Amino acid sequence: MLYLVATPIGNLKDITLRALEVLGQVDLVASEDTRVTGRLLKHYELRAQQIAFHEHNKERAVGRVLDALRQGRDVAVVTNAGTPGISDPGYSIVQAALAEGHPVTMLPGANAVIPAVVLSGLPVHSFLFRGFLPRKTGARRRFLADDAPLPHTLVYYESPHRLVASLRDALEVLGDRPAALANDLTKLYEAVHRGTLSQLLATLEADSPRGEYVLVIAGAEEG
Repeated sequence: MLYLVATPIGNLKDITLRALEVLGQVDLVASEDTRVTGRLLKHYELRAQQIAFHEHNKERAVGRVLDALRQGRDVAVVTNAGTPGISDPGYSIVQAALAEGHPVTMLPGANAVIPAVVLSGLPVHSFLFRGFLPRKTGARRRFLADDAPLPHTLVYYESPHRLVASLRDALEVLGDRPAALANDLTKLYEAVHRGTLSQLLATLEADSPRGEYVLVIAGAEEG
C-alpha cells in the first residue's frame, strides 16, 4: 500500500493519530527532506527507514518506491510540511503507483491553503488555488492576467525572495484588490496581514519578508 501522509506545516502537534500510526508501521518513508522528517519522527519516538524523494532525484526515488510496492511492502510519502502532492513532486509517485495497479490512499491533515483562505476574511465559497507563481516577471504577469477575470478568490504560494515583486505584478495586472498574506501559519510568529494589494506591498517594502507565505486575493467583481 502507498500512503500519502499529511504532516504539520509548523506546529508539530498538528498531526493526526492515524498519521503517527502509519508512520510507525510502514516499511519505508519517502521524504522530501529526510532531515525535516527525521525531526518529526524523533519527536514522536518513531523509527522508520527513510529515502530522499525530491525534485532532483524523483526518477530514481520513484523506482525505489515501486520496487518496494512490488515486494508487498508498505510505503509512506511525506513532504516537508503539509500535504504531499500539492506543489511538490509527490504526484509523480501517485501516477506511477496507479499505473502499476498498486493501492493508494491518503491520510488527510495539515495544509497551508485552507487556513490561509479562511483567515483571509475574503469569500471562501469559491476559491482557486494556483500553486506557486512563475519566477520570471513576464511569465508571472501572463499567469496573473489569465486569472484576472475570474470571480473566485485567488490563492498562491510564494517565496519571501519574490514576494515583493509578485505583489507589484499583481497590483499592476489585477488592480488594487482586497487581499491577505498569511505568514508562517501555525508557527510561533504566525501572522495574517489584510488590506489592499497596495497596502500589503507598502508593509512588505518597509519590513523585509521572511518565512513561508500564502497570498490570497479577491476575485473579479461580477457584473
